[in-house]
Amino acid sequence: MARKTPMHPLKAKEARRNALFTVPMACLAVLLVALPLVYVAGMALTTADGQFTLSNFKGILRADYLMVFANSLKLAFYTTVISLLIGYPFGYFMARSGRRWKSLLMLLVIIPFWTSALVRIYGLKILLQGNGPINTILKSLGLIEKNIKFLGSYGSVLLAMVYCLISMMILPCHSAVDKMDFTLVEAARDLGSAPWRAFIDVTLPLTMPGILAGCVLVFVPSVGIFYLSDIMGGGLVLVGNLIRDQLLKVRDWHMGSAMSMVLIVLTAGIYLVYRK
Repeated sequence: MARKTPMHPLKAKEARRNALFTVPMACLAVLLVALPLVYVAGMALTTADGQFTLSNFKGILRADYLMVFANSLKLAFYTTVISLLIGYPFGYFMARSGRRWKSLLMLLVIIPFWTSALVRIYGLKILLQGNGPINTILKSLGLIEKNIKFLGSYGSVLLAMVYCLISMMILPCHSAVDKMDFTLVEAARDLGSAPWRAFIDVTLPLTMPGILAGCVLVFVPSVGIFYLSDIMGGGLVLVGNLIRDQLLKVRDWHMGSAMSMVLIVLTAGIYLVYRK
């Protein structure tokens, strides 16, 4: 029978130190993540008198509830596409800029993280309101006669979504472009590829991990954000609104928990697809 080789004292000490650092984080993860998830799952799978049931999940199959989920996914998809169309070129330009410009552009991207999202959204709302700066400037230039109603529309909610989440697209795209070996692009150009062909055949595949990471980082939060619709007055009922109403207005915690579990499974599925 083979004897176990004793661990070196230094390695044993390092293992104990690593365990000391790991235990507090593991306890916090269990307390703040695992236990709440177990509680929500338990509420979703039980009735008010504690009996096991799947009726809460069957109740989500109502046509109006399914429409809310579809609207949330559609809004998240549009937000992701627009963020990609704006964020990728911005990240590419930022990665290819000189050090001074790159630092300035990176600062402009990061600064919004220093401010509360609610404060920024209310600032956007002030800009878009009927007597706000945008309408005032357009009137002074003679481009419009009456104020344009920006607020209370689907477009205003979509704009707020993109405004809040576009940084999450820019940063991964910038990182992917910044790490790319551009000698491969030069080699493709030397072999006769047109600029657009070299971009499609070389640059796009090499930066695809950053694109996918940005899409996940934008899509997943945009499915659950609901306060933007309330603030911008778009009149949209999203999944987040539905869950909030079930928990705080209807006081049906079991149905609200079931909706929350569906949303968690949906976002987890998107993440697993990204990992594949």
